[in-house]
Amino acid sequence: MAPEHYFCACVSSLPSSLASSHFSLSFSPFFLLHAMASSSSLKHHQNYSLNGFTTPTKKTKLSFISDSEIQSEFSHHDQTIARINNGSFGSCPQSVISAQQNFQLQFLRQPDHFYVNTLKPSILHSRSIIKSLVNAQSVDEISLVDNATTAAAIVLQNCAWGFNEGRFNKGDVAVMLHYAYGAVKKSVQTYVTRAGGEVIEVHLPFPVASKEEIVSEFRKALARGKENGKKKVRLAVIDHVTSMPSVIIPVKELVKICREEGVDQVFVDAAHGIGCVDVDVRDIGADFYTSNLHKWFFCPPSVAFLYCRKRGEEDKGGDLHHPVVSHEYGNGLAVESAWIGTRDYSAQLVVPSVLEFLNRFEGGVEGIKKRNHEKVVEMGEMLVKAWGTNLGSPPEMCGSMIMVGLPACLGISNDPDTLKLRSHLRDHFQVEVPIYFRAPVDGEVDPITGYARISHQVYNKVEDYYRFRDAVNQLVSDGVTCASLSD
Repeated sequence: MAPEHYFCACVSSLPSSLASSHFSLSFSPFFLLHAMASSSSLKHHQNYSLNGFTTPTKKTKLSFISDSEIQSEFSHHDQTIARINNGSFGSCPQSVISAQQNFQLQFLRQPDHFYVNTLKPSILHSRSIIKSLVNAQSVDEISLVDNATTAAAIVLQNCAWGFNEGRFNKGDVAVMLHYAYGAVKKSVQTYVTRAGGEVIEVHLPFPVASKEEIVSEFRKALARGKENGKKKVRLAVIDHVTSMPSVIIPVKELVKICREEGVDQVFVDAAHGIGCVDVDVRDIGADFYTSNLHKWFFCPPSVAFLYCRKRGEEDKGGDLHHPVVSHEYGNGLAVESAWIGTRDYSAQLVVPSVLEFLNRFEGGVEGIKKRNHEKVVEMGEMLVKAWGTNLGSPPEMCGSMIMVGLPACLGISNDPDTLKLRSHLRDHFQVEVPIYFRAPVDGEVDPITGYARISHQVYNKVEDYYRFRDAVNQLVSDGVTCASLSD
């Protein structure tokens, strides 16, 4: 069924009272997203925000989710833990978990019926919502996969084929950031170097003072990659939000530079993208863009989208293929990804339920993103003031996560020290937060070598951050160092 026909079917299936009161509008993107949400959700979300613009759908008084309802949605969290680490695994509200369990039971109850009549249209429904949220041109550009690492494998597999099939020359280059996510860095090395390519890393400063520092280092790396015209940069892998340390990268500017410098293709790894920072794939201009939906978009683990820019009306994914070859091979990446064998697809099917949850908040996903940013900056500034340290970046270069310098007297001198400190905070203070080691620069006096990456999500309370502050203050007061902590 074509997407526009599917939307019509969604509308025709609604109660007549809803159809008459809500759906006499033209097919705008706002209308389509409301139509795709179930009729029960309309009592919750009276507006919908798309790329920063809010359009009211009812003139009645707005009623948004209360603090007690938020806590109820996340009551399955361990209430003894100060969970300020949403960035690692995300979070999923109870209402979305219930929707997921319903899909799981439908499959277990009658798997043949589910496969034939439910799975494909439900995945298309989810893809259509994501298409509108990220401003893709066509739903064919959106595929759903397990996570951003899977998306990276799809893009890098295609790059490796370019070397193996003789389209690329041996020694041609892939460029990536030094702070790229560890699994993606290993994937780049595995696919590109084994196929005969070279990998060049963009070394970025940290702490970072401005986006100009990043742009300057990126230009230098591209120059090294071209090596006086002897080589060609075939692929640039650019993070939208680096993981550790966490910094927003000026992706639009870097993509523009890639176009100017003749880079073949650009892949933006935005594992922390949707729900954390602004995402407009057409404005960013990359060939590929991926973001997890379970990090900041409230889906259960694990699901991500991969955007692949169409190069023509007949383009349905080109030579891109899912690494798992199954019955749908050759029917386009989106269709291939929708069936890679018998497995649990329920995380891919609950995007409409997530949309319902998001629109219970003032401003929807845009409002959540704005408040998370403001709160994480406030908490970060509170912590560095308490410890006499500094943030890892200006506030405008963080989304819903920020890097907070830890007291130098803790003696964080290597990566194993960060793991010991993190475990100690978890086991003795019930604080869950990742720690980053920054190697000191020659000549620095009393350098800050440890940074905590704090996150803020709707379920967090100020007390979570006070507990972290007090825990570190206690360690400093007791003279504890990483060298004294057990492995």
